[in-house]
Amino acid sequence: MNEPVSVFRALHHGRPPGDPLVLPGPWDAASARAFEDAGFPALATPSAGVAASLGHGDGHTPAAEMFAAVARITRAVSVPVSADVEGGYGLAAEELVERLLEAGAVGCNLEDSAGGVLLEARRQADRLAGVRAAAGGRLFVNARVDTYIRGVPAGTDVVGETLVRARLYAAAGADCVYPIAAPAGDLPRLAAAVPVPLNANGTPDGPSDARRLGALGAARVTFGPLLQRRAADAVRGLAERLRGA
Repeated sequence: MNEPVSVFRALHHGRPPGDPLVLPGPWDAASARAFEDAGFPALATPSAGVAASLGHGDGHTPAAEMFAAVARITRAVSVPVSADVEGGYGLAAEELVERLLEAGAVGCNLEDSAGGVLLEARRQADRLAGVRAAAGGRLFVNARVDTYIRGVPAGTDVVGETLVRARLYAAAGADCVYPIAAPAGDLPRLAAAVPVPLNANGTPDGPSDARRLGALGAARVTFGPLLQRRAADAVRGLAERLRGA
C-alpha cells in the first residue's frame, strides 16, 4: 500500500484522550510550507480557504483549479496532504480518485449535501463505497456529515440523524466521519457510537482547544477556512499600517 496514505491513516488511530491529530488547513504552497516547518505531521486543505486564495466564493471553485491548487500544495511539502473536494464536482468515483491521486493527495473530504440541502443518506453511502472501491486503499476518506449546518426535518433529533448517517458512511468504507459544526457537548455521544475516528472543528487559538476536543472524543481536529481568514486579517492590518505610514 502507498506509504504516505498508510502513515496518514495510522496517525488517526491509537491516540490517547486529549491528544487528537491536529491538521492545519493550507490554502497555498507557502502556507503549507509554514505548517510543515512548524512540525505538523500532516495537513488537510480547506475548500473555502483555497477558494478565497484563488478569488472564488466558497463552493464556486472550478474542479480543475481546485485540483491544481492541491497539487501545488502537495508538491511544496513532504508530509501527507488530504484534500477537501466538496461534493466531488460531479465526477464519477474512478475519475475523482484518479484526479486526487494525480494531485498527490492521500485523502479527501466528501460532503453529504448539495445546493444547501442534505443528500439522501443511503445514496451518499453508495457514493462513498464507490470512491472507496475505486481507491483500493490508496485514499483516506473523510465523510462529512452536514446535519448541523443544513438542518434536519422538524421533530428529528439532530444527533440521532447524524449517527444514522455516520454509521452508514462508516459501513460504506469511510475511514473517518466529520459532523461539521457539531457542538462540543454532542461529541462524546457521537464518538461513542461511531466505529471510526471522529473529526471535529477547532479554533486557531492554541493547543488547549484541540486537547479539549480530544478529551470529548475527537480523534482529529481541523479548522476549515479559519486559518486562511486569520492570515487575511493580518494582511489587512499590515495594509492599514502601511497606508497610515
